[in-house]
Amino acid sequence: MHDHLTYDYAIIRVVPKVEREEFVNVGAIVSCAKRKFLEAKIELNPQRLLALDPTLDLETVQGYLDAIPIICAGETQAGPIGQLPQRERFGWLVAPRSTIIQTSRVHTGLCRDLSAVIEHLLATMVRPLPCPLGKR
Repeated sequence: MHDHLTYDYAIIRVVPKVEREEFVNVGAIVSCAKRKFLEAKIELNPQRLLALDPTLDLETVQGYLDAIPIICAGETQAGPIGQLPQRERFGWLVAPRSTIIQTSRVHTGLCRDLSAVIEHLLATMVRPLPCPLGKR
């Protein structure tokens, strides 16, 4: 039997109008020091964001969001932040900020499959829930 892995995660949010404190979950970041794992996945839903702010520049927001998985991967185009040790990159990504791209507080969990964790977080925290009454 395989041991469970301890991991940390945060949900990535877009807060179109920071002063209103309304947000849409758009992705997840998962970190596991034991496996040297740091990954983020983004699933932007433009309709949900535009419902909060019809004037939002989606292209600019997408550009900022696209940088998150690159920083996680530690790729050279991520600049100096991408060259930090993995745990420091995670800390930088989840640090509290008052910009339109924010994260939830960090949570901890146990799993056997880190890739399944990201998929589960996207399914339960990011993707819209199905309407039980059918389409509206």
